[in-house]
Amino acid sequence: MATATNNFEYISPTRRRVMGILFLSLGILLWIMFGRGIGGDALTTFRLTPGGSAQELPDWVFNSQNMLNMLSVLSIALGGYQLARGFGKRTTLMLGLAAAMFIFGFLSWATSGGTLNLAGLFRSALVKAVPLTIGALSGVLCERSGVVNIAIEGMMLTGAFVGAFVGSVTNIWIGLFAAVLSGGLLAWILAVLSIKYKTDQIIAGTVINIFATGITSFLSAKFLQRYQHLNDPGRFPTIEVPVLSKIPFIGPIMFQHNMFVYALYIFLIVLTVGLYYTRWGLRTRSVGEHPKAADTLGINVFRTRYISVILGGMMAGFGGAYFTLGSVGRFDEVMTAGRGFIGLAAMIFGNWNPIGSFGAGLLFGFFDALAAKIAILRVPIPSEIMLMFPYIATMVALAGVVGRGQMPAADGQPYEKE
Repeated sequence: MATATNNFEYISPTRRRVMGILFLSLGILLWIMFGRGIGGDALTTFRLTPGGSAQELPDWVFNSQNMLNMLSVLSIALGGYQLARGFGKRTTLMLGLAAAMFIFGFLSWATSGGTLNLAGLFRSALVKAVPLTIGALSGVLCERSGVVNIAIEGMMLTGAFVGAFVGSVTNIWIGLFAAVLSGGLLAWILAVLSIKYKTDQIIAGTVINIFATGITSFLSAKFLQRYQHLNDPGRFPTIEVPVLSKIPFIGPIMFQHNMFVYALYIFLIVLTVGLYYTRWGLRTRSVGEHPKAADTLGINVFRTRYISVILGGMMAGFGGAYFTLGSVGRFDEVMTAGRGFIGLAAMIFGNWNPIGSFGAGLLFGFFDALAAKIAILRVPIPSEIMLMFPYIATMVALAGVVGRGQMPAADGQPYEKE
């Protein structure tokens, strides 16, 4: 007998109550922390045109207190509905909406009586998300095949160094190619240690990170700092995409960047289609979920893992080249500053999914960009607090509050062929 289905997937009563209380708390906090301390005549002004853009859009001006009151009421209403009936499969979407309203309320409060370039903030968030998301996509490639790649940080740092050095002595395109190869080389070492010799993957990745940090710092001090012509690769120029860059508000934010941002878009599409809509993707995911069953069906587990790890390493090397060839134009010691590890956090927050990882990368990038604006706005909140929020959100996601994350079943487990 067929069972009837409804539009709501099953959500446990405990989780429904937790989410409802969370929505209510966000609404109450908006009113207590921000809404009560603003004068009734205070105005918030958001600029909708990034700096340097030829297009000029009118500023968005509104009453700060009215906006905060409206956002508080909406969030409390979401909480009430969640407690009474629940949003079912739309619960996570509603959580994202409530969080967005809270962030927008904070920005409205922080900018009360002043001006914030909202378009510039979003543009900066996208730029800062590039290396984080590329690192996350590198992790998705590796871990979907069952190999934990904690060495993304070392691969990115090596890619940054090699890109700067080779780009200085040849040209910027050869430097980029060399950076990609250097990431692939370190990934090959990780693959050999993890797949062939079955070394603990966390230890192998940690060793590669330590090696990359040491060798790049030594070579930088020995050569790049002494001979400045070896550390001057230049940067890729900004490219405006025809037609798309002219779209009001969205165009300057998304389509007026250098090639690294556009490469991110391509990686995102190719990896999503490749993993979920091709035979190669099905084989890769099957190797990461149940390698023995995949082997029984004739899939070469070892070759599949080698290919995925090396491709992931090449992507990490490309992400590292962003720092020297796309952002700064020179190499500085330990310049990746842990962004490879943040990429891993974005991968986990994004549930080992390319699109989810991109969203998580944007979240981390947004708070990174916002932290830089805090001092300008003279908000009495330390910028470090802003940088904490994405990590808190990652821990909440891992705890299963917003839906239990599902890592590949065989992730980190070496395969023994019988």
